[in-house]
Order: sequence, then C-alpha cells, then structure tokens
Amino acid sequence: MSSFDNFNTDFYQSSYSVDDQNQAGYAYGNAEEPYNKPYGQYDYSQPMGYTAPGMMQPQQPYTGQIFQPAQTYSPSPSQSMYSSSFDDEPPLLEELGINFDHIWQKTLTVLHPMKVADGSIMNETDLAGPMVFCLAFGATLLLSGKIQFGYVYGISAIGCLGMYCLLNLMSMTGVSFGCVASVLGYCLLPMILLSSFGVIFSLQGMMGIIITAAIIGWCSFSASKIFISALAMDGQQLLVAYPCALLYGVFALISVF
Repeated sequence: MSSFDNFNTDFYQSSYSVDDQNQAGYAYGNAEEPYNKPYGQYDYSQPMGYTAPGMMQPQQPYTGQIFQPAQTYSPSPSQSMYSSSFDDEPPLLEELGINFDHIWQKTLTVLHPMKVADGSIMNETDLAGPMVFCLAFGATLLLSGKIQFGYVYGISAIGCLGMYCLLNLMSMTGVSFGCVASVLGYCLLPMILLSSFGVIFSLQGMMGIIITAAIIGWCSFSASKIFISALAMDGQQLLVAYPCALLYGVFALISVF
C-alpha cells in the first residue's frame, strides 16, 4: 500500500497548478473584450452591442386601432393594373373578330346595292359572315340534290386568291387576303337566293336565265362597290366588277346545272 502511495505522488510531477489554468483562461485574447470577464462580473443591465446575423430586427410598433388594422400591404402597380384590366377587356366575340353589328351593316350593304359602303368597316378581316353564307349556299344546293360543298370551298379559295393578286396590282394601298375573302363571302348572299329559287322551280328556262344574270350582276356590283370604297379606287368599279362577275358566274353555273 505504501508503494502505491509513493507511486501516486511521484506520477507526472510538474509545476502546473489549477489556479494558473483559471487565470490563463480568463486572460485569453484581448483583455478589453467584455466576453473575457470571469463569471459573475458581467454587467447585464447594459444592452449588448452584438447581434447574431440570423436574428431579425424588432418590428415596428403597432399603430392601428382595434378591429381597424393598419394598412401594411399595398399592391404594386402591375397587380392593380391586372386586377382592374378585367373590367376594361372587350367582349369575347369582339376579341375573336365577331361583331354582329358590323356583320349586319355589311349584310345590308350587300342587299342594298345603291347604299354607300363604309370603307372603315369593309376593310376589316371578318370571316364569320362569309363562312355562314358559304354553308348556307351549300345547304340550299343540297336541298336541290346537289352535294357541292367541295366545289364551293375550292372555287371560293381560288377566286379569293385571284382577286387578291389583281387588287394588289390595281390599288395603291394594297389589300390583305382576309379582306378580299370577307368581301367576296358577304357578296355571295344573293347567290343563296338563286339557289333557293332552284329548289322551288327549274332555272334552266328563259326565266331562270334572266334571274341568274340579275343575281350575277347584283353580286359583282356589290363586291366592286365595296372594294373601291375600301381601297379608294375611284373610277375603277367596272374594272373590278368584271372579274367578280366571272367568279360569281361559276357559282351560278353550279346553282343552275
């Protein structure tokens, strides 16, 4: 037992002391830093000047009234613009290019050949009315036992392409293909009357020839009147009416035979 005590006292003999450790730990670093003070010597009454980077700053004090909170959110100009733009949007039919008022005015212009055409309205690319009139023309031919939908659409496409090239050569301002198709489609309305007459009686007699010639002149005169009004082609109505009469003459041949 005595040998063990001697071994414990003689094991790792050095001059290091615990008091020296405490003094070295408290004196580590800069002596002026507040965090190097021993325990119990901090002044907790003073606010600390250091804030962790992840900590948020304190919020502003609440200034609203009870049940009347202060306005803390104001929409951006883009959000307010989008929220109010729904009230200013045009109707869906107008965005699709379908305006019943303009369709009705164009129809009246075609039915009344002596009426002055409004160039601003006639220059629009409106294909809703022409599609309806082409379907109606094919339907009246179908009532006569003639299934000619393919010929109607094929001749319409070729005729619109030819008139588009011709009018761009004759006019100074030029014209779009949609405008040409719209005008020629609207002026097909009298041809629907001719095919409706063919359902009731035959158009291959003398009376049928007179009615057919009158319908062709009606369609070509209305189309040429609209074209010269929309394209400012004064004095060229007969030059425009001639190719229109050739086009509507083909439709008349389909209705008669």
